[in-house]
Amino acid sequence: QVQLVESGGGLVQPGGSLRLSCAASGNIFSINATGWFRQAPGKGREYVAGITWSGGSPRYADSVKGRFTISRDNAKNTVYLQMNSLKPEDTAVYYCAAGWKGSTSRPTDYSDWGQGTQVTVSS
Repeated sequence: QVQLVESGGGLVQPGGSLRLSCAASGNIFSINATGWFRQAPGKGREYVAGITWSGGSPRYADSVKGRFTISRDNAKNTVYLQMNSLKPEDTAVYYCAAGWKGSTSRPTDYSDWGQGTQVTVSS
């Protein structure tokens, strides 16, 4: 079992930035990839970005490409999501996920999930 704890959400104005963190603990040796997903009210869970546990092969949803950057700190077992040029449509609960499969965009490929952190983009 892997425990994931997200932090860094909050309220930001359009055009602003936030950095989300996801700290992993427990059986981290089972992790092959981590991903960020988000869920807005009344909508399904949407893939945002993913990266392998070694820090390679970052990938992004088209909706965030060029604005968001995913990265990993090996020493801290932490994955980050730097979000720039935020838009109101980025408002959602953001979840970190980890799994033994490669970096995919399918939520079902991830076995462990954090509790989520709220990001609100509004003036």
